[in-house]
This record gives sequence, C-alpha cells and structure tokens, in this order.
Amino acid sequence: MGAPRRAAPSRKPRTPRSRLGQNVALAPLDPPPPAPVVRAAPSPPFPRRGGAVGRVALELAQRLRAAIDSEFGRQYERILTELGPGDFDPFGFDLGYARYAVHFAAALYRRWFRCKVRGLENIPPGRALLVSNHSGQIPIDGMMIATALILDHEPPRLVRSMIEKWAATLPVVSTFFARCGQVVGIPENCRILLEREELILVFPEGARGISKTIDRAYQLEEFGSGFVRLALENRAPIVPVAVVGAEEQYPSVLNLRALADVIGAPAVPVSPLVLLGPLGLLPLPTRYHIAFGRPIVLGGEGDEDDEQVAEHVRVVRAAIQDLLRRTLDERKSIFG
Repeated sequence: MGAPRRAAPSRKPRTPRSRLGQNVALAPLDPPPPAPVVRAAPSPPFPRRGGAVGRVALELAQRLRAAIDSEFGRQYERILTELGPGDFDPFGFDLGYARYAVHFAAALYRRWFRCKVRGLENIPPGRALLVSNHSGQIPIDGMMIATALILDHEPPRLVRSMIEKWAATLPVVSTFFARCGQVVGIPENCRILLEREELILVFPEGARGISKTIDRAYQLEEFGSGFVRLALENRAPIVPVAVVGAEEQYPSVLNLRALADVIGAPAVPVSPLVLLGPLGLLPLPTRYHIAFGRPIVLGGEGDEDDEQVAEHVRVVRAAIQDLLRRTLDERKSIFG
C-alpha cells in the first residue's frame, strides 16, 4: 500500500473581485502615540563606607548635575545657535565635543567659584589678545575666563587659550585640550587664529606665574615679550585681565624644582591641602573676581627693536597690576 494521502486543507470561499472593499468599516486614523520619555537612570547611592569623603563627593556631584541639567544645558544650545558649527579648525577644536567640558566649567563658574565679572564691555569685536595674570597651580583661571566669555558676554564668544609646549606631549590630556580649543602657544599658531578674527588668551608669566607660592600671591612675575610682537604684527588690541581668587584655591608653600627637572614638568608645587587626603584634591571654593580692562592699542609696524617692545610690555604689565590692586581692594574676603 502506498503512503496515505494528506487531507486537503479547507479553504475559505473567495470574495468576488467586484465586492472587495465593500461593507468594510475603516478605523479612524489616530495620531501616533507619543514617543516614550527616556529618563536618566538615578545615580546609584554612594557607598556608606565612604564616610565624610563620600558625602562631600556625592553632594558635589549632585550640585554639578543639577546645574548641568537646568541652566547650562539650555545655555549651551543657545551658544551652538549663536556660534554655529564654524569652519574646519586646523587645531582640532570640536564645538560638539567641548559641550561636556563647557557644562562642567559652567557649573564651577556659577556654583563653586561663584565668579563675579566686570568689564566685559571692554572686549572689542574681532581679533584681540586677552593678557592675564596666571595663578592657582592648575589652569582653572583660564577656564573661568573662557567661561565668562561664553556665559556672560553678549553675544557669546569663544576664547582660544595658549598652552605650554610641554602640555602637548601629555597623552590623552593633549587631545582633550585640543578638542576644547586650546592651542600650543607658538607664534605661527597665534597668527593663524588672529587672521580668523578670534580671541586669544595669553599668560605672559607662564609656568612661573601659575606655580608661585602663596607668599608671592598677586605679585606678577616677569613677562615674556612674544605677545607684544604678535599684537604689533597683527594689529590686534590687547585687553588686560586680572583674576583674583585663584591664588588661594590651591595655596602652595613649596615648589620642588629638583623633582620638576627630573620629571620634565615646569613645577611641582606642594600644598597643605594634601593633609586632607582625597578632599585635598578639590580646590577651595574661593570666590573668583575677573576684571577686563580697557583695550590697549599699540602703535607700530611689528619691526620695533627690543627696547621699544620691552616698553610696551611694561605698559601692559602695569595695567594688569593696577587691575589686580583695585580688584583686591574691592574684595571682602577670599570667599566673598
């Protein structure tokens, strides 16, 4: 016997082609459901065994997050609208990448250092050199100056900070600096930026200024002269800037210069804050006071001799020292 045949599957009677679409009630077209709201997962609780350090770190993280999620998130969107994506940057600056650094800097600017700024109206449109005193062991002062120009200047402006050559040799850190708009401070880089009508932030004291001990607070070190030649050659005005508050954020009592020479760093400052353990990594919440002076327009063609350049340097240095003196006189305390 052969294999049993399968029963033929039952078929539904076919609807005549002429009746297709008749007596069919079409459902009304409703708008699509709203997209689900994606909420960030709550931050995990800090381990209880963290003690005081854990509580302080958690409080700081919560404050920074609240600042980023409210005021500064909206402000950065405005900055993107005002500035646009811009042209290709030969130094690697990326406005989208820098968003996160700006958010963090803005939280420090408003909440931690509570910056007070005056003289923003003195910054001219187009190219200019912002020339400032330098202090604080790490370059938070430069970050706060740049943040002031983004958050409080109308319209928002980007500032390109000049960094030491040795910083470009640091792995990871050098890439981060470049993505955030900082540039190695050599003359050719500065000329390119000034031709693009950008603002350049210069610290003529260099590492000598940022690493000085607390007993020399707000006493300017000797200035380099390169910024004056750049201003003359590129017809760029100089805006003197004074920063008060950074000297006390990481007070240094000693500089291990021998160790700095061994490891190739410009300085190795020692602060009493190390006695606080992990808490000593946080800068003290001093209040920053940032003052922008009136622009200084140097007359010349860029071929001045060394004595003429030195005289221009003395004029700018005296203007910054005067700004520092007046700002210190107005300050009530290092925290107010």
